[in-house]
Amino acid sequence: MWGPEPMDDIAELERRILYAMERVRVGLDGLVDLAPVGLAPAQPADQSGEADRLRADLEAERAANAQLTERVKAIKDRQEHLIRGLEDRVAQLTESLDAQGAELQRQRRLNGELTAANQRLSDAARANLADPAMLNEVLATELDALRAARRAEMAEMEDILAELKPLIGEVA
Repeated sequence: MWGPEPMDDIAELERRILYAMERVRVGLDGLVDLAPVGLAPAQPADQSGEADRLRADLEAERAANAQLTERVKAIKDRQEHLIRGLEDRVAQLTESLDAQGAELQRQRRLNGELTAANQRLSDAARANLADPAMLNEVLATELDALRAARRAEMAEMEDILAELKPLIGEVA
């Protein structure tokens, strides 16, 4: 992908900069002391070339440092983008889970009501006291329970489709 790890690149760059700076210091220490005030330092021709070479090395190291800084920034930006995407996905899944939990609670409540209504209907039938209003109540409760089950199934199907859409889009 990018080659060595960014931190390895930074450590190598730091080592190279320190080496270049040491070479510059040694080169400057080797220069002849300044001549009388107002005159430029006396430099032998070979030392002047060495100082120029050292400056060029230092500039090359600075350019490499700038490149590495930009690469580290790009990696950091990509990581932040990925983290934001993951946080958004977690928020979506949490919202979906909360909705499914609420629907499950509703189903449990309706199942309890249906069980109680069926028990009342069964007791009334044994006592030969079944009346149409009680039968309608039981059927209405059962219908509510079936609707709640249908809503839960639809919510689950929507979640499955939401997961499949990216995969289908990648294939098509």
